[in-house]
Amino acid sequence: MAGFIVAVVLIWFILAFLLYPNLNLLKLTFFADGNFTLEPFEKLLNSERALRSLLHSFVLAISLVVTVNIIGIFLVLVINYFDIAGAKILRLGYFTTLIYSGVVLVSGYKFIYGEQGIITKFLVGIFPDFNTAWFHGYGAVLFVMTFACTSNHVIFLSNAIRKIDYQTIEAARNMGASTFYILRRVVLPVLKPSIFAITILLFLTGLGATSAPLILGGKEFQTITPMILSFAQSVTSRDIAALLAIILGASTLILLTFMTRMEKKGNFISVSKVKSEIQKQRINNKFLNIAAHAIAYVLFIIYILPIVFIVIFSFTDTYSISTATLSLSHFTFDNYIALFTNAESLKPYLVSVFYSAVSALLVVVLILVVSRIIHKYNNKFSTALEYSMLIPWLLPSTLIALGLISTYDTPRLLMGNQVLTGSIWMLLFAYVIVQIPFTLRMLKAAFFTIDSSLEEAAKSLGAGAFYTFIRVLLPIILPSTLAVLALNFNGHLSDYDLTVFLYHPLFQPLGIIIKNSTDPQASGDARALTLIYSVILMIISSITLYFVYGRKSQS
Repeated sequence: MAGFIVAVVLIWFILAFLLYPNLNLLKLTFFADGNFTLEPFEKLLNSERALRSLLHSFVLAISLVVTVNIIGIFLVLVINYFDIAGAKILRLGYFTTLIYSGVVLVSGYKFIYGEQGIITKFLVGIFPDFNTAWFHGYGAVLFVMTFACTSNHVIFLSNAIRKIDYQTIEAARNMGASTFYILRRVVLPVLKPSIFAITILLFLTGLGATSAPLILGGKEFQTITPMILSFAQSVTSRDIAALLAIILGASTLILLTFMTRMEKKGNFISVSKVKSEIQKQRINNKFLNIAAHAIAYVLFIIYILPIVFIVIFSFTDTYSISTATLSLSHFTFDNYIALFTNAESLKPYLVSVFYSAVSALLVVVLILVVSRIIHKYNNKFSTALEYSMLIPWLLPSTLIALGLISTYDTPRLLMGNQVLTGSIWMLLFAYVIVQIPFTLRMLKAAFFTIDSSLEEAAKSLGAGAFYTFIRVLLPIILPSTLAVLALNFNGHLSDYDLTVFLYHPLFQPLGIIIKNSTDPQASGDARALTLIYSVILMIISSITLYFVYGRKSQS
């Protein structure tokens, strides 16, 4: 009976949140009056803004593939392959994007490079005729996103380079190969699968970028997602917003399919059974060695400047923040005191913590049940269940958001005839939906590391299925479960891209507050609070990463 109830609940969840909203969005777009129509395409083709946003998104995506790969591969070589002085310090700077990302990162870069930023003010002091609006448009968006999107390189490419068998490098050197010939012909080919996967993710990131184009792009460089947000706010243009989201989803699906096929064609198995640990290589050419060090430290400065200035200015008054000036007489703890003593200031933080914590807990409980079914049973239901849970992985968050908005703005039987659009629950459900694929991949892998004999032993001793799961299986996968829980919680604390479509006006999360503080008309107090929010978010992210990764490295 319990199994039947679980199956019914899972089928309802899949229909209500993963299938029906997206299919309904297609229906509303192309079958608005019951008959198939291409009117949305006609509107799109007649909208210069929409077509330009499509072009800008693809230009940004292609540009990021080039710039982020160049910077990302260089960072990984600096901290893992070449013998660079101070590599451990450089690593800390390059890893800052792990604790400082999304709308928080973009607002930080605008804070120091924007019209009233510290760097801009410094440049004006040297060059009085310097254009204070220089950090704007395509160049600014590309600059920020290039340094924001190297996280996958420093995590996954670093892991890949550490797995290279050093004996192959040593053998090539013994045959007279130079350092850069070995890098080009031995090291990079081994990293190709990881680089390829990261490249696809980069393209998708550029295609669906929201925060950077919205805050820094201006009217001259608008991309798909901000345009979807703009069109979705009007009933007459909502079909164009839906069509743009569908195009974004189709592009995502095509690229992921292409990536999967390319991975299946590759052979990524190492021929070495016993690998020797890679040793850092010295750059023998003096000029190239100096150049590598110089570039490495310039990049380090670019990475840490926003964080350093955000932390420093969080301890100053509104005058210093508004004028980008530093003086000991303006240092104060009032901003932090105001946050923790003023209920109105603390509210966005508490709202974000609530949504992040509850959604992280719900998705972990849901996927524990799903992973258990997939692990225990090998039948059509478990297979269909697994593929259904991966649907959000194929869809951009904008498409998911529009599907939910357009489907549940009227009473639906699937929801007990309740209207969800405009409610506080819509954002919670959306957070759960987008976290499902990552959580499933992690927890499913954890389940398949369990020795089956443990479950058989518990069963032979008369333990029931639920008791066995709670007392035998769960303790084994608990470390992985807690790690996923922490990462999911951390991932949506400052989310903006999905939140902006679904948040309740009376309960604004941090992502919305931080974005609003970047507007020119924002008050000094709002900017001050945003700096405090950013510092606290970075502290929470650092603690989370230590909890997930730091303890493992010490064990």
